[in-house]
Amino acid sequence: LHENRDDVTALNCKIVCLVQNGSFKEALNVMNTHSKVLGSEVVFEKAYCEYRLNRVESALKTIESAPEQTDKLKELYGQVLYRLERYDDCKSVYTDLIRNSQDEYEEERKTNLAAVVASMSQWEKAPLEDLGLPESTYELCYNAACALIGQGQLTEALNKLRQAEELCRVSLADDSDVTEEDIESELAVIHSQMAYVMQLQGRTDEALQLYNQVIKLKPSDVGLLAVTANNIITINKDQNVFDSKKKVKLTNAEGVEYKLAKKQLQAIDLNKALLAMYTNQADQCRKLSSSLQSQNPGHPRPVLIQVAQLCREKQHSRAIELLQQFSDQHPESASGIKLTMAQLYLVQGHVTKACDVLRSIEEFRHKSGMISALVTMYSHEEDIDSAIDIFKQAIEHYQSEQPGSAAHLALVREAANFKLKYGRKKEAISDLEQLWKQNTNDIHTLAQLISAYSLVDTDKAKSLSKHLPSADTMAFNVDVDELENSHGATYVRKKAAKVTGENLPQEQGLGEIKKKKKKKKGKLPKNCDPKATPDLERWLPMRERSYYRGKKKGKKKEQIGKGTQGATAGASAEL
Repeated sequence: LHENRDDVTALNCKIVCLVQNGSFKEALNVMNTHSKVLGSEVVFEKAYCEYRLNRVESALKTIESAPEQTDKLKELYGQVLYRLERYDDCKSVYTDLIRNSQDEYEEERKTNLAAVVASMSQWEKAPLEDLGLPESTYELCYNAACALIGQGQLTEALNKLRQAEELCRVSLADDSDVTEEDIESELAVIHSQMAYVMQLQGRTDEALQLYNQVIKLKPSDVGLLAVTANNIITINKDQNVFDSKKKVKLTNAEGVEYKLAKKQLQAIDLNKALLAMYTNQADQCRKLSSSLQSQNPGHPRPVLIQVAQLCREKQHSRAIELLQQFSDQHPESASGIKLTMAQLYLVQGHVTKACDVLRSIEEFRHKSGMISALVTMYSHEEDIDSAIDIFKQAIEHYQSEQPGSAAHLALVREAANFKLKYGRKKEAISDLEQLWKQNTNDIHTLAQLISAYSLVDTDKAKSLSKHLPSADTMAFNVDVDELENSHGATYVRKKAAKVTGENLPQEQGLGEIKKKKKKKKGKLPKNCDPKATPDLERWLPMRERSYYRGKKKGKKKEQIGKGTQGATAGASAEL
């Protein structure tokens, strides 16, 4: 190159050497400097250097601008698309590569395709597609388990992870150079995923133990460390905050942002903000949540964290303003926000405002839980008309969408019972008629309907009463004595006692005389003379009695303890 700085062969050799040494930046500088001479010969090397320098967008442009898409460029294209989370395009690339190539890298391509399917299942909730991939290696088995986790099949996923662990141990045990520490290090990602499944199953103690084992191994994969530490923080929640503050440092390692998916990074940042709130770092919490909101303007969780922090500071009005602002700006994500707003109104005692907010949520408007909550709150406020209006709107909705369904009839039944409970019999008539028409054998509903009509139309009530069953058909084989003596009876008729020879009644005049209980005489105090007249002032304190003359003066008590030591003892001895 000193003799001919534009020697293409020499430049290619230099670029390859720099790439092999990991000097990707220098290699890229050489290619950019001699781009005219090298032309399209080093497209792959350039794209690869950009990919390794985490310039993924630039790598994508370089690959797409290549005059010819070679197999090695397609391999790199698949990796770039995976990093950009364009999973559909990535799956197409790897499917095409597997179909049209036969070499020693086929297993690696299948592993990459399985990873793409797992990512689509976890991050995009795409349904699983059977691509006929084998599970002969622990990497393929691990990716299959991740795909099952995305579908919520946790038990099957855990079994698959145990299978992957066994395959990993068997495959590494054949290599004499691999130590037990190397095997445990390789198994760390499997163990961390097993712990995640256990955490989702509610087995947090077992999950925490596995997570801590992974942390103690200190794996070189910063992405694995960050995810494991984040999951430990989620288990700790607002407890064991000191441990969480230590673990959160692992999520800040260099290069983490290039190892994890966007949703994983977002979850870590949300947990950092929550940890700041739990540790009373209000400013830090606001800073992190504001940053998250600017990155994801339509995501409700950063706003909810800010609201939670404001509630901790007793600023409920400001929190409601923030929720209202987000709801107006992003109506598509407003359902959860409005539920939170209603909860804050209830905390402040504004029940009617809470009801207004709940009624504005179209998504839940006709759900049974929402109807029940609104009716309960309106009843608490004694606003019976609004509660009946809720029933009316819900019944109209089910009448048009699901007429005659179980949900529709249950709602009509509840509306009728509610109106009867609050004395609205006239309004309950239409509901009761609808119920009776659905089931004319329902005597209870018919009785309610007759009772309601008796206040409005007696003739109608009489005509309906003809449908009631006769007294003969309603007579049941009931043992009255058994019913009266049953548990819970308010009146129990005592049975007559059997008359025996010993208990025969005596002749008149010779009956037993009932013994009268003698009253016990009250006890008198000691030294009491019953003949003497009691002192009328005996209940008053001595000082307040008329005959009290005070203590006699003039007599001095013997002064004990005066004089020299032993004087008193000596005087008594002389006596």
